[in-house]
Amino acid sequence: MELRSDRMKTGPSKAPHRSLLKADGLTDEEIARPLIAVVNSANEVIPGHLGLRNVADAVKAGIRMAGGTPLEFSTIGICDGIAMNHAGMRYSLASREVIADSVELVVQAHAFDAMVLIPNCDKVVPGMLMAAARLDIPAIVVSGGPMLAGRHGGKDIDLDTVFTAVGKHAAGAIGDAELCEIENAACPTCGSCAGLFTANSMNCLTEAIGMGLPGNGTIPAVYSERLRLAKHAGMKIMELLEKGITARQVMTPGAVRNAMSLDMAFGGSSNTVLHLTAIAHEAGADITLDDWAAVSARTPNLVRISPASDYHMQDLDAAGGIPAIMSELAKRDLLDLDVMTVTGAPMRATVERAAVRDGDVIHSVDAPYMAVGGLRVMRGNLAPNGAVVKQSAVSAGMRQHSGPARVFDSEEAAVEAILSRRILEGDVVVIRYEGPKGGPGMREMLTPTSAISGMGLSTSVALITDGRFSGATKGPAIGHVSPEAAAGGTIALVSEGDTIRIDIDAGTITLEVPDDVLVARRAMWTAPASKTAPNSYLARYAAQVSSADTGAVLS
Repeated sequence: MELRSDRMKTGPSKAPHRSLLKADGLTDEEIARPLIAVVNSANEVIPGHLGLRNVADAVKAGIRMAGGTPLEFSTIGICDGIAMNHAGMRYSLASREVIADSVELVVQAHAFDAMVLIPNCDKVVPGMLMAAARLDIPAIVVSGGPMLAGRHGGKDIDLDTVFTAVGKHAAGAIGDAELCEIENAACPTCGSCAGLFTANSMNCLTEAIGMGLPGNGTIPAVYSERLRLAKHAGMKIMELLEKGITARQVMTPGAVRNAMSLDMAFGGSSNTVLHLTAIAHEAGADITLDDWAAVSARTPNLVRISPASDYHMQDLDAAGGIPAIMSELAKRDLLDLDVMTVTGAPMRATVERAAVRDGDVIHSVDAPYMAVGGLRVMRGNLAPNGAVVKQSAVSAGMRQHSGPARVFDSEEAAVEAILSRRILEGDVVVIRYEGPKGGPGMREMLTPTSAISGMGLSTSVALITDGRFSGATKGPAIGHVSPEAAAGGTIALVSEGDTIRIDIDAGTITLEVPDDVLVARRAMWTAPASKTAPNSYLARYAAQVSSADTGAVLS
């Protein structure tokens, strides 16, 4: 078998290269074998990444068992929860491109034959998948797995519980002692936060797109089964290399649509729309919001995990995990089962072995939560290019809502108004200039949505933004409004007190202001000054990033 690494290590002219590899402690026998990159995003900041060193060791053991030589390098990672609600969140989405670029740089520079990617949290998963599509070499993803849920007051809780508790504390519903108890109990283990938030959504979608082995998205981080999965991933990459199965042979248009269908079936984070769109772009399988709308219209919502219910990722794993959900979708011919996967076999082989073990957690296609998907694309004069809502986490009473706009030009201003009780029942909170360019970086709005919930307003107040939402967000929170305010979108023209009408069932979002008034306002509008230093990474990002409806990719 001809190896990519031969160009770097074979022949008399490559003696200097082999000498450097020997300085790493490698023997001639190890150098002669396929060189497999083990791309590990472990760090001591992100709880989801604390266990990744053990995962990497297991991956390397599997590679060696199957006759390869693993060589590990690292990537960056940002914890969205820690970055939330301050300037740090501007860097989260922007890190996705840096992660993809860094993997490309190291793999190409050292002529690796294949790679195992070890992410766990929000932007690391899509960043690594984007790199895999771009490089198109044999690749497999094995994540660190989800955190176990915590316990408080006899109930399972998670990070979203803490954010909501902040609002309850501000409303006087709980005191300092109970807030501290919740804070101490919510995140009891390493792993990605226990609900179906963005990190876990993306790790599950990695299975559906064919790039992760069954269990990648749901086996808890602290289970020994996670280490066995990692060893199998290490062995499997050698099989993929032998068979010549590369990332783009897996991430086909059919595989991308399988992932979109799963997303609708389990009502994942709305961030997945950004990330799958960007991954599809790298894989040459471009998708649009119209494609998302079509998949949503035909896919039933079968699963609701926190924040949409009291179930957590460990419950989904015990119920059969992602293959079980896909087995239900297959009953309605909603999947392409002939697409190749990193198991070395078509998706059909995985789905046909799967079974639902708990019908309360994973509903049948004959008895879904909803006949349509968990995410909904919204359009109207306020979002002519589209917006996204996690409709599976919206109460029945808020699927239609009309109210006065309460307009804020930053997340901080909105949070201060919510916590100081200036937001009233019936209001529509508008947070703008937080899009990919205007943020820059498209900050998540978990703090304001959780504050609304904690203040007891989640069944009477809606929130609209050109920013985005954490997968932990619930309620009528509509994000990704495109075009964004900084690009002169209609959201920039909203004035305090304007009536906004939302109809999630119809998929419409309307600013009830006459067209001639909007024309006059546009004539008076000027783009705001940049929020970042001209020589910063964010300034370069803002200059190159596309709109949210196209995945916020760099030009």
